[in-house]
Amino acid sequence: MHFDYLIVGSGLFGATFAHLARKQGKRCLVIDKRAQLGGNVYCENVEGINVHKYGAHIFHTNSKRVWDFVNSIVEFNRYTNSPVANYKGRLYNLPFNMNTFYQMWGVTTPAEAQAKLDEQRAEAVAKMKADGIDEPRNLEEQALVLIGRDIYERLIKGYTEKQWGRKCTELPAFIIKRLPVRLVFDNNYFNNTYQGIPIGGYNKLIDGLLDGVETRVNTDFFVDRDKWRKVADKIVYTGKIDEYFDYAQGNLEYRTVRFENEVLDTANHQGNAVVNYTEAEVPYTRIIEHKHFEMFGPDVEKNPKTVISREYSTEWAPGMEPYYPVNDSRNSELYARYKALADKEENVIFGGRLAEYKYYDMAPIVEKVLRIYNS
Repeated sequence: MHFDYLIVGSGLFGATFAHLARKQGKRCLVIDKRAQLGGNVYCENVEGINVHKYGAHIFHTNSKRVWDFVNSIVEFNRYTNSPVANYKGRLYNLPFNMNTFYQMWGVTTPAEAQAKLDEQRAEAVAKMKADGIDEPRNLEEQALVLIGRDIYERLIKGYTEKQWGRKCTELPAFIIKRLPVRLVFDNNYFNNTYQGIPIGGYNKLIDGLLDGVETRVNTDFFVDRDKWRKVADKIVYTGKIDEYFDYAQGNLEYRTVRFENEVLDTANHQGNAVVNYTEAEVPYTRIIEHKHFEMFGPDVEKNPKTVISREYSTEWAPGMEPYYPVNDSRNSELYARYKALADKEENVIFGGRLAEYKYYDMAPIVEKVLRIYNS
């Protein structure tokens, strides 16, 4: 059978593209080298709990069009992301808000918090001027100017260095262009109009998007790419862009995440879905307790078990799953060369985090595909 589109990768970009193409009467074939569909949003049911196998995914957007679209596939719940940071056994609310400032300094009014922030920011600016510097040269200097030393050292430095595998003084300043600071008691991390998790897990979203679309798993495009090129008029490619071009310009760098999963004989381990561990001495970046994404209030206690995942961030190597790009100057310049090659590829659409070498949240992925189809 000949297809209009061969879609390489069944993650959110590929699945949404296939769904919209099928609605327009196009014939699509979706292939994925993994044993299951869904890319990184795939969930595995363990002890009646939907475990986010490739890391926590929380859908959030200000776009009613995007929210209505995903809810037309599966209804989403009311989950609100309110992570907690653990630094040497002390807990701090995120994002930085009046709860954080009270926990950090004991201040109780916005004016007191603002005064403390201004005082610490001024110290950072004064130090830079004393060193003859006008603009932050790295992430550490940028963070100190934005938020001050106390919050930087307790809640940013260790976590960021674990996340990137590099000292904050070696990371570019643009990684932290701004830090959200709220002078209100509000722990809603994303602060978007719409936020939630598909009721029943992300597999229901992917299954709904791919309903009626031919799919094949355990199928690697690169094993016989000449064969796969011939099965369709156009290709939608969502894998690594450097791999598509046989690494002709060199290897792009990625970060990856290793998960250490554990089933516990308790109904409630940490009381929250996401707890970040921000001190450098703790090897993992955070612990996810998956049941809190979909079970609320008394429902948490109805299941006597829970599943947690400790996340370890590390440098990507062949054989690992690439998770997010390393957006320093070297990799940005290398990607630009690959992008120039991609622009010359006829009948190939490059889309998604790996194909565009760009960190994407889920909603912008859906929004981008909707724009392609002008839906």
